[in-house]
Amino acid sequence: MPTWMVVEDEPDIYDVLLAMFELWGIEGVAFVDGPEALAWIDAVDEGRVRGDLPELAILDIRLPESSGPEVGKRLRQSPILKNIAIILITAYRLSAEEEREAIEMAQADKLMYKPLPAMPELREVLDEMISKRKSIASSSEAKKASD
Repeated sequence: MPTWMVVEDEPDIYDVLLAMFELWGIEGVAFVDGPEALAWIDAVDEGRVRGDLPELAILDIRLPESSGPEVGKRLRQSPILKNIAIILITAYRLSAEEEREAIEMAQADKLMYKPLPAMPELREVLDEMISKRKSIASSSEAKKASD
């Protein structure tokens, strides 16, 4: 069963995303703030997390204490989770500069504004980002093998 990660402090959005995951047959790993997510990433890197690891992370940009882009940056630094697809979400309208900075910090695959699209469209976008990230990871591995 595929596993996806959510870091979202708004209870309604958190619940809706996890309900969609369940309908889609996807296991959810969910956190309500940045420090909780960062501690979990550390636990993964230390080998203390068992089971399937997520192939996608949906990160709210504005979280208490540690932002979504900070969580994304930490995911990219993880030797185990570095190839996860990262989607940043926010209800706040960002300037072009703020968008660029958030995407760059997290090395995110996409930024989406709330309200999120309808379920079929959202699923299509998320699947596309996972495929894109897997393609990047396999290209990177092939390049390393040929060096």
